[in-house]
Amino acid sequence: MFDLTADENSPARRSHWKIYALSGALVLLAAFSAYLYLQVKELRREAARLQELIVAEISNFRETTAATSQASRRHLEGLRKELEAARQQASMAVGRAKREAQIHAERLARQLAESQRKQGEQMLGQLTDIRAETTAASVRIGEVSGDVDSVKTEVASTKSELDKTVSDLKRVTGDLGVLSGLIATNSRELAALKALGERNYYEFKLVKTKQPQKVGDIAVLLKKTDPKRHRYTVEVLADDKRIEKKDKGVNEPVQFYVFKARQPYELVVNEVAKDQIKGYLAAPKAHSLRELTELRR
Repeated sequence: MFDLTADENSPARRSHWKIYALSGALVLLAAFSAYLYLQVKELRREAARLQELIVAEISNFRETTAATSQASRRHLEGLRKELEAARQQASMAVGRAKREAQIHAERLARQLAESQRKQGEQMLGQLTDIRAETTAASVRIGEVSGDVDSVKTEVASTKSELDKTVSDLKRVTGDLGVLSGLIATNSRELAALKALGERNYYEFKLVKTKQPQKVGDIAVLLKKTDPKRHRYTVEVLADDKRIEKKDKGVNEPVQFYVFKARQPYELVVNEVAKDQIKGYLAAPKAHSLRELTELRR
């Protein structure tokens, strides 16, 4: 019979798995760095677009101001000529005609002053709007820079937390006497295992029923729980076989072999309650067609 456990504890085998785990982590880190680079690139593009809008707005303001100033100068020149003509007429007139001419001249003078005042207020208002838009754009650019710094800090923090969580994980010997993979005792550690990508992980929450419940590509039947002693008994259904795992403990790797895998599957229960257990199934990654053919031999 083919010995499935012949090289499980060899140094070369463990070294290979460490390399695979490290490679997976590096790939994830590289993907995350690429994502960060795209985010930073997008933020920079947004900042450049805002600067272009500001420059375009200032250019439009200058063109509008130039056109307005030219029209105002023509209008003022016309008023000055009209005022001069009125004054000349007033100096030549006598009596009532002179008074009417003087009133008309004063009215034109008031119109000239009012026109100058409105033009100044309009230019001041436009300048204030430009300053406000410039300030808002500067604030936006500052926020973009802050977002970039925040993303960098978050990436560093996530990597540090993942490294610490992985270092806290441990390997223990399962019930078949085979050294297990890394064991997670809570959801945070399980998330770290998934990030490593060493195995396929399937979380479950099983209740005591008469029918087996599917977990990954196998089925599990919960037969008994002992919450006080944190013990439980299950029946595993795989390859048309039933394997009873009796009186197992919390965080203990319950191991069994499936035809398509060289390594054992590992069932880890993290919580035991009345007629209920909660944990995860760790299954080896899928094997190639060549390996499956060798197993059949």
